[in-house]
Amino acid sequence: MTAAFSFKTVPHILFEPGASARLAAAAAPALKGAKRILFITDKGVRGAGLCDGALAGLEADGLEVLVHDAIIPDPPESAVIEAVEAARDFGAEAVIGFGGGSPMDAAKVVAVLLSGEQPLSAMYGVQQVRASRPPLILAPTTAGTGSEVTNVAVITTGATSKRGIAADPLYADMAILDPDLTLGLPRHPTAYTGIDAMVHAIEAFTNRRSKNPVSDALALAALKKLHGSILRACADGSDRKARGDMLLGAMLAGQAFSNSPCAGVHAMAYPLGGMFHVPHGLSNAVVLPPVLRFNAPAAEPLYAEIAAHLGLHPSSDGLIAEMDRIAEEVGIERRLSQLGISHNDIPAMAADVAANDRLLPNNPREMDYASIVAMFEEIQ
Repeated sequence: MTAAFSFKTVPHILFEPGASARLAAAAAPALKGAKRILFITDKGVRGAGLCDGALAGLEADGLEVLVHDAIIPDPPESAVIEAVEAARDFGAEAVIGFGGGSPMDAAKVVAVLLSGEQPLSAMYGVQQVRASRPPLILAPTTAGTGSEVTNVAVITTGATSKRGIAADPLYADMAILDPDLTLGLPRHPTAYTGIDAMVHAIEAFTNRRSKNPVSDALALAALKKLHGSILRACADGSDRKARGDMLLGAMLAGQAFSNSPCAGVHAMAYPLGGMFHVPHGLSNAVVLPPVLRFNAPAAEPLYAEIAAHLGLHPSSDGLIAEMDRIAEEVGIERRLSQLGISHNDIPAMAADVAANDRLLPNNPREMDYASIVAMFEEIQ
């Protein structure tokens, strides 16, 4: 008999090439009459011209828009607070997050902070957000985080640590997926973000506490889309079919892990980003092989099911070998030393991972400090 479960996601998802150019019309049901829009992005996305069509369309429809493009990767608390202050001064009535995972995560947190009903420090953890928020629309420009359909945001706290907020008010009112926004994304960022999305699906499917029939189906569908398109998208950045499949795969994986959360891979990836500013997707790609090998004794049937679904040898070895092959073929970094991380950094990173009580309990096999150190040493 299936155990009881619940499943939540964004209520309105639009997938349409070119949708960003008619953002005001597309998002009108979710904007609920709001006229003053805070548009959160980053300088890279804005400098690449990806926002131009969306901003022109919003202004042509008579909306007043404040563009806040000061979000940086792994956004620190200070950047989020700065955006909130700008939004309040402007009188923002709705928030649009436009970009990769960092602008979308920031937009979620800014939205729930705007009312002033609850401080950021009280929101960390699971289901701790009590504040109301204005309309929130998210549009991804990369196929990786799935943040547009998750109730999760990750913020850098202090100098190096990253903390997560997982709460239902962070679900957007609408997610707009325009694959044209991802055309031409360079080879390595395409690989990083794509592997990140595959990790989301793998961890959702093997979560020992929260997996359920809906998250399982979404995770497998996501992996099929991503596995079939990642190398094509890396080889030809203008392949619209591959780009669309990548975006759909990342979104499906996002829905899966928002309900059956991530685990050991993400826990081990966090200090690479927080301490050494390694891109999140690359962090996941680097730590994935040792975690898969460590988990194999406990997750073998599930890893074998994933592998069979992808047409691979039905075993954990088949899945591990394929993830290694993808990383090797796209030519991304594979070792900590290639990222400027020394053996002397491992104890501090391992301590950070061991303290992650949000993600580690989801892992198929219990991870302690010694096993975490060993896994980091394996990829040194």
